[in-house]
Amino acid sequence: MTQNHTLSPETLRRLQKASTATIATLLYKQGYTNCYIQGVSCLNEKRTKLVGPAFTLRYIASRVDTDQLEAFRSADHPQRVAVETCPEGHVLVMDCRQDASAASAGSILLTRLEVRGAAGCVTDGGVRDATGAGQLSMPVFAAKPSAPTNLTKHHAVDINVPISCGGVPVYPGDVLVGDGDGVMVIPAHLVEMIAEAAEPMELFEEFVLQEVRHGVPIIGLYPPTDPDTLVRFNHWKAACGAN
Repeated sequence: MTQNHTLSPETLRRLQKASTATIATLLYKQGYTNCYIQGVSCLNEKRTKLVGPAFTLRYIASRVDTDQLEAFRSADHPQRVAVETCPEGHVLVMDCRQDASAASAGSILLTRLEVRGAAGCVTDGGVRDATGAGQLSMPVFAAKPSAPTNLTKHHAVDINVPISCGGVPVYPGDVLVGDGDGVMVIPAHLVEMIAEAAEPMELFEEFVLQEVRHGVPIIGLYPPTDPDTLVRFNHWKAACGAN
């Protein structure tokens, strides 16, 4: 029985606007230094934001007696079952032991995930038919394109259990956020707090960037150690009609 973790509309809205850089800083303030999935990037030609709770799939190394092509004929093959049971709005996260020498999925299975309403896919393995995968509107993050079928290196064993992906622990229900900088994993119990804190931080950095473009020096501005910085920021927010 899979557990469906949902995000409130307000939390989803906030995370859609939050950068992974902002999230990384906020998690660091909470003592979390290993939440960035290493070695993955977005395959999509038109990059789209990734936000959603984790639904996980774990692979171990394959073996010749268990991973012939006939294995895919089984109705209970964990890879196929994961694709067909990943809840709508969730991100399928695959643990391939950071081995991208074979695919963890291809464009057909990823298209099926998109049709079923998944929020995205993240794998520290490879993806085959990567051109097709890159044309999906559903964001796909992977280590690299990789033509060999997953059976040559990966044996799917567990669905919706704690895994590691890109060296990061991912528990079912943790929330993944992905953009051009990569993918961050937010522990489930911190999601609401991180989402709420991200919004004003993004707003302040928008102000800082504008100040820098106008020639203002960084010292005293970022961080705002000069008291006048926050005065100017509050005036800027009022002029913009921002909260």
